[in-house]
Amino acid sequence: MSVKILMVCLGNICRSPLAEGLLAAKLPKDKFLVDSAGTGHWHVGKQPDDRSIATAKKNGLDISNQRGKHFFPKHFDEFDYIYVMDGSNYDDVVFMAKTEEDKNKVQLILEELFPGDNVDVPDPYYGLQNGFDMVYEMLDEATDLLAKKLIAKHS
Repeated sequence: MSVKILMVCLGNICRSPLAEGLLAAKLPKDKFLVDSAGTGHWHVGKQPDDRSIATAKKNGLDISNQRGKHFFPKHFDEFDYIYVMDGSNYDDVVFMAKTEEDKNKVQLILEELFPGDNVDVPDPYYGLQNGFDMVYEMLDEATDLLAKKLIAKHS
């Protein structure tokens, strides 16, 4: 049985696709499944933002096959861990939790780098390409730590 991890941002086209691609590349595929979703429904079925795809590609990752999904309460039953990109996503996801166990699955992804500081991954959507590069670097560092932790815990 695979350990299932879900990355969540607002539209599921910028941050969470990068986080999904990064973490999936760092974990053994036979033991872990990584996916992503958005708290908003606007981009369901669409590819990640071209700037996310370009940033990933520049760093050796192909996320172009990902498609936007909407986060639903059923995801609490389907996933073991849910990593959100910012406080607003955290509030939206936790609001849908049915139990304390559901709530305990949800964590800000940058807690890996800045425990207890509630640091957000900034949304690069309305900015320039360099915002995507900065988000990639943050998520690369966070997913390095996360992958080590998950492998140690589930091996």
